[in-house]
Amino acid sequence: MRSSELQPMVKKSLGELSLLFEIARILDSSMDLREVVGPVLEAIHSHTKIIRGAITLFNRQTGEIMIETATGLSANQKKKGRYRIGEGITGKVVQTGKPIVVPRVSEEPEFLDKTGARRAGNGPDLSFVCVPIKIGNEVVGTLSTDRTSSPFDALEEDVRLLTIVASMISQAVKLRQQAMEERQRLMEENRRLQEELKRKFRPGNIVGNSKSMEEVYRLVAQVAKSDTTVLLRGESGTGKELVAHAIHYNSMRDKRPFVKVNCASLPETVIESELFGHEKGAFTGAISLRKGRFEIAEGGTLFLDEIGDLSPRTQIKLLRVLQEREFERVGGDRTLKADVRIITATNRDLERMMSDGSFREDLYYRLNVFPIHIPPLRERKTDILLLADFFVERYGKANRNEIRRISTPAIDMMMAYHWPGNVRELENCIERAVLLSTDGVIHGHHLPPSLQTAEASGTGLSGTLEETLVRVERELILDALKSARGNRAKASRTLGISERIMGLRVEKFGIETERFKR
Repeated sequence: MRSSELQPMVKKSLGELSLLFEIARILDSSMDLREVVGPVLEAIHSHTKIIRGAITLFNRQTGEIMIETATGLSANQKKKGRYRIGEGITGKVVQTGKPIVVPRVSEEPEFLDKTGARRAGNGPDLSFVCVPIKIGNEVVGTLSTDRTSSPFDALEEDVRLLTIVASMISQAVKLRQQAMEERQRLMEENRRLQEELKRKFRPGNIVGNSKSMEEVYRLVAQVAKSDTTVLLRGESGTGKELVAHAIHYNSMRDKRPFVKVNCASLPETVIESELFGHEKGAFTGAISLRKGRFEIAEGGTLFLDEIGDLSPRTQIKLLRVLQEREFERVGGDRTLKADVRIITATNRDLERMMSDGSFREDLYYRLNVFPIHIPPLRERKTDILLLADFFVERYGKANRNEIRRISTPAIDMMMAYHWPGNVRELENCIERAVLLSTDGVIHGHHLPPSLQTAEASGTGLSGTLEETLVRVERELILDALKSARGNRAKASRTLGISERIMGLRVEKFGIETERFKR
């Protein structure tokens, strides 16, 4: 092929590539399709020889095909461009899903010219090309153009180019639909999670109807709607975090984040960065800017568990945030505002810590604005069975093991136990028992050894009180001699008795001290 023949082809190809690139850029510029279809037609008009162009959309609810946007048509003409499936050239393209080429519109009886833009006497005869816009196998509209009557080969080139553009438009529509569906799904999921969180953490779902828990519910209801700083006091495992959730999800901040930090689990070198964030290069390993928990919780609630474990340096910084509602990231000099509600919790004696200087007095009074004491389980015995039933149902469903009842001996054992680990320990015991049960009943032997009574475990006391005391005394003497490697004087000092009494006891029990020296 001669160079003179090749140049027009190259020029045409470059022109098409330039047009397709511009259309791709336009389609990417906005998520609203109605904002981009007009510029797409304008781009086609400026790069090709078309006189006018139109994009129609098919409304499946009304069954009408209407012009969404057009170039070269007045607003009144666009309103007239309405078709039914199979009506006119546009209607047949929607019906068949195939392109249609009309070389001369004046000679085509099915070309209806509803807009009135191509009527005789308005200019030279025209050619009309209409291609479908599809999503999968479904026709959602058409893309059509008018041009001065041209040879069929030139019109076939128009079909090819318009089909590519229509495919780009349909892909953009599909991506936008997927994005909208995903957004809708995420919104629905977020709504469902919010409702689930509200259901899970509202005070009505903190199990217990004892008087001490009713007082907790009353205080939560009083403080939830405010932004007051709350200090939750109570032993480990009593459910302080659950109460903090209940306060947040019943507050005006319930749509905003609930962020929790366990101050005891983070070393002093990390806690400051964790709370306030750090700038890039603030310290070794700070390879990028990181937001702290105060920034993440913006507008919501920050729950600081084990507040009594904060270092004095971090206590000072926290005090400033509580007073001024502002802070700086580690290594930064820009002051950031903190619109965050603070809820703290501790199982430590803060008053004693103040007296020995390990906890700041001014911080204590800032945190102790609205204290709530969560009672230990041993002080709410009436709640033990309620909690046990609640956990039986939860872990029965989770492990697909239907538990129909708790046996009387198991109930007696739970009621007699002192529960040093509180609700958390009870929950763990019930989960274990559910896993061990094979007959739909939780029996006493399903509970941990720490809950077993002498009668249930068959380990009742044997012998008289005097016999038991003699046995215990002998064990103490043996332990002391073992620790002292047979040295009677050292063992007697350990037990707080004289060497003479130690000697008498060794003879009484027939203990060979030489074996401990080895």
